[in-house]
Amino acid sequence: MIQVDLNADMGESFGPWKMGDDAALLKTVTSANIACGGHAGDADVMASTMRIALENGVGIGAHPGFMDIAGFGRNRMSVPRATLQNQIRYQVAASVGMARSLGAEVRHLKLHGALGNMTSEDPVLARDLYEAALSVAPEMIVMVLSSTAQQEAVLELGCQWAGEIFADRAYNDDATLVDRSKEGAVIHDPGRAGARMVEMVKAGAIITESGKHIPTAIDTICLHGDTPTAVQIAASVRATLEEAGITLAQFTGRTSV
Repeated sequence: MIQVDLNADMGESFGPWKMGDDAALLKTVTSANIACGGHAGDADVMASTMRIALENGVGIGAHPGFMDIAGFGRNRMSVPRATLQNQIRYQVAASVGMARSLGAEVRHLKLHGALGNMTSEDPVLARDLYEAALSVAPEMIVMVLSSTAQQEAVLELGCQWAGEIFADRAYNDDATLVDRSKEGAVIHDPGRAGARMVEMVKAGAIITESGKHIPTAIDTICLHGDTPTAVQIAASVRATLEEAGITLAQFTGRTSV
């Protein structure tokens, strides 16, 4: 039996400004990466998103990023390492505390945006930030971009981890994501997103834009919540996977490839 988790980034609204349709996505996904107030989100949004996730039986994850509301965490920033580690601790602690207040728990961690991209290229940065997060919540499962420096970091740490691929993003031949500034980097067609995920999950490999197959751990598939067709892509990916006989369920942590 082939099994995979579906996750989405959410809780990224702020005050009166709304981002995405989290309530609809939470009826489709099995795990939710909820913003911690760094790149997006606020206390009310975090609480309401976690509550809906809990009601739907969706696994809750902390989704910290650069402290960059204006740039939505997508700007690469130079922050002193100790400060950046403390910012991760600060955001994860907020996530863990809010979840506890609702009778829920934070199962996993996923770094957001530019910080995620930078740690996918730099194993030392990835290890330092994962260590910071785990110092707050040692039992968390670290969600990593499969076959990147993030995976290298968790293997060195020996912590629980889950390998992630993206339904709506194109891949370079080194398993990193095509930069959003390039044409075709983001996939908006729900039908194409669903079909490519079935192909990758069955192959056990990332398939890049050039057609290269990179064998990898595929424990979870990311469905971004901030694209115009996010809800349709999520529904298409779920339906296509189920039609192909692939079971959808929350991931469990692994410690090896």
